Amino acid sequence: MTRALFPQFSGLWVPLVLARDVPKAKPLAMTLAGEPIVLFRDADGAIHALMDRCPHRGVALSLGKVEGGEIACPFHGWRFDGDGHCRHVPWNPDAKLETLSATPLPLREAGGLVWLFTGRDAVGEPAVPAAFLLPGVRVTAQSFHWQVHWTRVMENMLDTPHLPFVHARSIGKALRGRTAEKMVMNWHPTDHGAEIVAQRAGEAPRSSLRYHFPNAMELAIDPGGRVLRLLAVCSPADAGATRLTIYTIRDFARLRWLDPLFARANRRIAEEDRAILESSQPAEVPPASEEHSVATDAPTLAFRKIWFTRIRPGGG
Repeated sequence: MTRALFPQFSGLWVPLVLARDVPKAKPLAMTLAGEPIVLFRDADGAIHALMDRCPHRGVALSLGKVEGGEIACPFHGWRFDGDGHCRHVPWNPDAKLETLSATPLPLREAGGLVWLFTGRDAVGEPAVPAAFLLPGVRVTAQSFHWQVHWTRVMENMLDTPHLPFVHARSIGKALRGRTAEKMVMNWHPTDHGAEIVAQRAGEAPRSSLRYHFPNAMELAIDPGGRVLRLLAVCSPADAGATRLTIYTIRDFARLRWLDPLFARANRRIAEEDRAILESSQPAEVPPASEEHSVATDAPTLAFRKIWFTRIRPGGG
């Protein structure tokens, strides 16, 4: 019987990494929803993904080498192409190579990102946020590993009311001392997620947050008409752990040596969130009826419904 892949996170297109960050001559190991994955480039430079598990003795293919566009197992030297086909078994010229395949995973390169489908057979295509397709933008990425379920991190990214408390010294400064005012949070579904509109007393509605199904939030800052977007991708690494990747998209200050300035600001804000979220109990979001909620929780409750009705059941 074929083992199911990616329990509780199956049948989804998710961004993994910037395509340019996949090395040209060595494998890149990653973990998604508890499953080890290896990315590598073939002889033409195209990126492929396999389960990071040799079908011979189960060792990590990512510990091996990429030779001639094929990945070689570090244990016995078996070689596999990007489709998982076994191309060579040392000492065994008569081996039935067609029966010795590794497990390939559907993968696409779109918008400068590597997208993986969490299943054996892809359904549909990835929905690339429009910001990645804008002309003249520089895109950078940085990742963090948090000890909390990805659903808690995803909800946090969609939550505005926490800003003056968790981020009192950074992005929440402007909201300090105003928490007695009324805030209205609205969730407007779109074809690929939702738009979140926040309105505080005496102010016009602000639409700066977007939810991209299944596991990403886009924050539009856009100072002075320029483009500055943050895309936070909350990927399950393994049970109770999250790989948070923040992509910064900007059409100004595009020199490479300025990248650390943006990364430093993102890291500071992320650390403020991490310290709080890792204390969440339970680590995975529970059904809404098991926690108290109020009107400003509309976006997080909307995501929680998506988790329980569209994502979590998919793993069986």
